[in-house]
Amino acid sequence: QVQLVESGGGLVQPGGSLRLSCEAFDSVLSSAYLVIGWFRQAPGKEREGVSCSGRTGSTTAHADSVEGRFTISRDNKKNTVFLEMNSLTPEDTGVYYCAAKPIRRSDVCYLSPYEYEYWGQGTQVTVSS
Repeated sequence: QVQLVESGGGLVQPGGSLRLSCEAFDSVLSSAYLVIGWFRQAPGKEREGVSCSGRTGSTTAHADSVEGRFTISRDNKKNTVFLEMNSLTPEDTGVYYCAAKPIRRSDVCYLSPYEYEYWGQGTQVTVSS
């Protein structure tokens, strides 16, 4: 069983930055065996993939809407994945979730929410002046 705890959300002005953290707690596997994805959901919209990281961090992917603005990174020694968000716009507003998929060998990641088994409770990000 994997538990995920997000933090770092808040209110920020357009053009500002935030750094989200996702800490993974697993009694069996370290985060080095977890694919991690970041997703967001705005009111009235479907949950969409934002960024993902393969288990070693060598493989990453970002949605077109955040490419060049968001960066995903991880520190497996701390079982934590980070999402650095820059040049934020009101369209980035939503609840941000991290999700995990246990994986043994491949260093792949996914932007589809259907690939993930475990989810955090989410952290609110609001971009507004």
